Amino acid sequence: QVQLRQSGGGLVQPGGSLTLSCAATGNIESVNAMAWYRQTPGSQRERVAYIATNSSTTYADSVKGRFTISRDNDKVFLQMNRLKVEDTAVYYCNAEGMIMGASPFDSWGRGTQVTVSS
Repeated sequence: QVQLRQSGGGLVQPGGSLTLSCAATGNIESVNAMAWYRQTPGSQRERVAYIATNSSTTYADSVKGRFTISRDNDKVFLQMNRLKVEDTAVYYCNAEGMIMGASPFDSWGRGTQVTVSS
């Protein structure tokens, strides 16, 4: 079983910065893609940033130029700069890969609240 442990988040003023971290632990053989999603009440979860095994990245248009996703082995980070009120959401980490025995996994973190407010 693979667990994703998230840290970071909190309250920040508009224009400020936050960094989210997520570490995958468990009986992991390999972690392939990792991503960050966010969700607000009444809305569907949306992907904001994605990083592949080869470190190629994609971003939602709403965060391009402000957010940066990076990874270090089985950890993924989201650096969020120039935060806006509309970035307020619960942020979730996601990882896909293989566990020992060649079975695939697709796991989610528990979510962390990011609130941008003056």
